[in-house]
Amino acid sequence: MDIFLTNNLSNKKEHFIPKEKNNVGMYVCGPTVYDDPHIGNARPLVIFDILFKLLKNEFPSVKYVRNITDIDDKIIKSSQEQKISTKELTEKVTSSFFKDCEFLNCENPTHQPKATEHIDLMIEMINDLIKKGFAYENKKHVYFEVKKFSDYGKLSNKNLEDLVAGSRVEISENKKNPEDFVLWKPSNNDEPAWDSPWGKGRPGWHLECSAMSKKFLGNEFDIHGGGIDLIFPHHENEIAQSRCANDTKVFANYWVHNAFITMSNEKMAKSQGNILKIKDFRNKISGQIIRLALMSAHYKQPLDWNDKLLSDCESTLDKWYKMYSSNLKSVKVSDEILKPLYEDLNTPGYIANLHKLYEKANKGENIELFVSACKFIGLMNETSEQWNEFKKKRVSITESEIENMLSLRDKARENKNYKEADRIRDELLDKGVLIEDKDGKTLWKFK
Repeated sequence: MDIFLTNNLSNKKEHFIPKEKNNVGMYVCGPTVYDDPHIGNARPLVIFDILFKLLKNEFPSVKYVRNITDIDDKIIKSSQEQKISTKELTEKVTSSFFKDCEFLNCENPTHQPKATEHIDLMIEMINDLIKKGFAYENKKHVYFEVKKFSDYGKLSNKNLEDLVAGSRVEISENKKNPEDFVLWKPSNNDEPAWDSPWGKGRPGWHLECSAMSKKFLGNEFDIHGGGIDLIFPHHENEIAQSRCANDTKVFANYWVHNAFITMSNEKMAKSQGNILKIKDFRNKISGQIIRLALMSAHYKQPLDWNDKLLSDCESTLDKWYKMYSSNLKSVKVSDEILKPLYEDLNTPGYIANLHKLYEKANKGENIELFVSACKFIGLMNETSEQWNEFKKKRVSITESEIENMLSLRDKARENKNYKEADRIRDELLDKGVLIEDKDGKTLWKFK
């Protein structure tokens, strides 16, 4: 079947045709490991995992690369605040990230390169950009000169003036122009540093993806993915430095971005006190519930994260798992059932097909097909026993105890003590109580 994807480079849904007939290359921006990933970070993990599965169903060879950013200003700041080394911090967070991926039942990408293991390639790319006149050094900093690249802004569909006016541009007297972005910067004595022709320092954030995608996928490849927040400046800068360094008219042919997750229709942000970390769900509910919730809306649309969504997904899976048996054979899923996924990863459409298959399976028809179709998108990977195990963790609680805890949570929110408010909400979730903040009131119900 033909695969169609929305390409943000053209703002159109396009027929996906790989550069090489039987080989597909896909690069997706991975985590910056300064803190444990949150639910917003989980969305691209699941979406591009499904795309990986779909591509493998259609093409004999698919190479999926997802990087680990283990050197960055945020990492340095976090390590200093925690009074641990950057190495200790990044190893701890990377380990937690891998556990999150396993919890969500995401396949391992073909390659998961770390930025710190490819500094030499980044230095080589900077040298090429300087030699070709696209970058310049000033006071041990190296910057990319944006005006030298005429196609800058095509991905975000804006001209340079609009991009600069609408963004937080780093002001520095070392730059020729405000829009120029850093490729290399000097490090302080207590910060990680590597030798370079410009002195001891470290690379700018955008450079690593250009260097590592080139190593594993070549100068040009098929699909580049990530969250919509990365379009500018990260992906725009990647295109500029890669095309200029590699002398190409193309970096990636298809740019695929997933939309944001909101919490009760509010943007998820630390300032709102509504950040939910993936790891906090690991011992509370099945990862299957989180995975189904993340694919319940089309990846191009915002997804509102709330307790009702989780409750509905749990009820659906609880019903579906009654069809599961370890004795069932895996069967091929037909093109007709898979069709929504081929049409721009329409996961809600595919879930609708799963509901139809369930109704037939409930009558004893094609149970193997129903389970195989669930497994195709990474669901039903647990046994019925494993599925039921997490439900046994629920602890009984009285209504008066619930009301008392909600009162304490309201006081914590009034005092902007969001950490305490989140702790109380999580404790209630542990005890099988779902809460939802709506119209200034807190509603609750038992799961």
